[in-house]
Amino acid sequence: MSFAPIFTAEPPSTTVLQGSVTGRRWVIEPYDERLALALAQRHAVPDVVAQAMAARGVGLEDAADYLDPTLRALMPDPLHLKDMEKAAARFATALAADEKICVFGDYDVDGATSSALLLRFARACGREIIPYIPDRLKEGYGPNETAMQKLAAQGFKLCITVDCGITAHAPLRAAQEAGMDVVVLDHHTGEPELPPAYAVVNPNRFDEASPHRHLAAVGVVFLFLAAALKILKNWGFFSNRPPPDLRGELDLVALGTLCDMVALKGVNRAFARQGLRVMATTGNTGLRALLQVSRGKGAVDASLAGFALGPRVNAGGRVGKSGLGARLLSCDDESEAKKLAEALDRLNEERRRIEQDIVDEALRHVPRESAAAVMVEGKGWHPGVIGLVASRLAARYNRPGFATAFDENGTGKGSCRSVKGVDIGAVIIAARQEGLLVNGGGHPMAAGYTVAYDRYPGFRNFVETRLAAWLAEAPAEPVLALDGILAVPGATLALAEKLSMLEPFGSGNAEPRFAVMDAELVKAGTMGADGKHLRLLLGDGRGAYLKAVCWRAMENPVGPALTGLPRGARVHVAGRLQVNGWNGRTEAQFVVDDAGLA
Repeated sequence: MSFAPIFTAEPPSTTVLQGSVTGRRWVIEPYDERLALALAQRHAVPDVVAQAMAARGVGLEDAADYLDPTLRALMPDPLHLKDMEKAAARFATALAADEKICVFGDYDVDGATSSALLLRFARACGREIIPYIPDRLKEGYGPNETAMQKLAAQGFKLCITVDCGITAHAPLRAAQEAGMDVVVLDHHTGEPELPPAYAVVNPNRFDEASPHRHLAAVGVVFLFLAAALKILKNWGFFSNRPPPDLRGELDLVALGTLCDMVALKGVNRAFARQGLRVMATTGNTGLRALLQVSRGKGAVDASLAGFALGPRVNAGGRVGKSGLGARLLSCDDESEAKKLAEALDRLNEERRRIEQDIVDEALRHVPRESAAAVMVEGKGWHPGVIGLVASRLAARYNRPGFATAFDENGTGKGSCRSVKGVDIGAVIIAARQEGLLVNGGGHPMAAGYTVAYDRYPGFRNFVETRLAAWLAEAPAEPVLALDGILAVPGATLALAEKLSMLEPFGSGNAEPRFAVMDAELVKAGTMGADGKHLRLLLGDGRGAYLKAVCWRAMENPVGPALTGLPRGARVHVAGRLQVNGWNGRTEAQFVVDDAGLA
């Protein structure tokens, strides 16, 4: 079936609009037309789907696994990662001997899902692992010497760090000296010198040759458990009990993978697609409670995971008790799960208020002069939300965003988020190696750091200098990449359903974006409790209509621009065509990212 009459793919590099209300130039994403035609013919997909696949670099040989990503086809041999066999054997030995084991996890979604995965696996083996999630405000990110010494003194023989540990040299040395083995399961960028651990499993180890560098920590943990499961089976450990069902835990793997915004390619695509299917009928008591409290009445998809579930799991680490997320996702008691989910929901509301207050203040302090990065700082800011502030800055200014919260002692906790083309994790590691930071690390799109107040000016200069070359090559006018142009009558539910073949969307697999040009603005009004979102009705002037929304529209130029227009004004909008399922109704909905005045 062809969608040619309603989908127009312009020639490569064609500018659709010069100067939108947000100051961006809209450009059609180039693609190989011959590849698109071959994809459509060989894999029987609509033209619009084939064109989007070609634009995303999906080749003929990759297409089948892209459209139907399965673990059978895409999951790598866990033992291809350095130290994996050693790490899995040590864990299996500890389980078989019923040693005292703890998991030291990060407090974000990736860390919480990684920790919960280990806890649930051990429980299915008839064992218990004790979680240790550091207090974000008192201990900061990752292992610290005091915690390692305390755990060793309590009799733990094995500590597994998840989503952290790759740069924790001194804390892991303290654990080693105290007689506790540490296995590091991480995915953050490593350095030439490995930390002194029993085993270090990380696709981003400096000496690692794995092609799966895009794995989230929860993906690394899943591979680790698959390796340990095989060892335990070979040892006959499950002769009197059923083995853990790792496929039943893919909902946690999907949640951590999607929320950590790692590239959705290869096995990550299988983790996300298959995990969302498991999530729809999940047997995870805590996750079910979270779904209920999130009030999600639509489909269980990447959007639900990223915008409803993830922020609530994160809320404990940001403004509450750091371990709440891992506790909820590993909980088997319905009553306790309900209480934990409700507590996280309340904390998420508090997080939203704190975040908005800091964002409002931060925007008032953004330097007017052009810079390679947008860097803001403040005293008394809540360090739990600065990562979200940095994300908002990066999205708004199309520059790497940095937010630093200084306490009364002059210690700054910072977070940064990147944009395409800038490896922000490498920048932070380089700054730490230069002696400008107390500590810091991360991956290409996100990183964190601690900086002393008197070193902060030098850190700012360092960031600007490192990013100057990128800024010189960056386009003077930000670009919004499109996959094509839609007419109002063609933006149908049928087309939205065809586009959903490309799901799940996220980093490395962007959701197709289109322009609807010269549409009639039939209605425009704010919605939501705070009136920051926008509801639109677009028409073609001949009886065809398209419902649209623009999230957080009143916080950027789109909302004021569109609400200030008279009814019947002609507008251009760019965004994504989605299937909107709510309360049993299904219809097409256009999610507006940008707008222009016709």
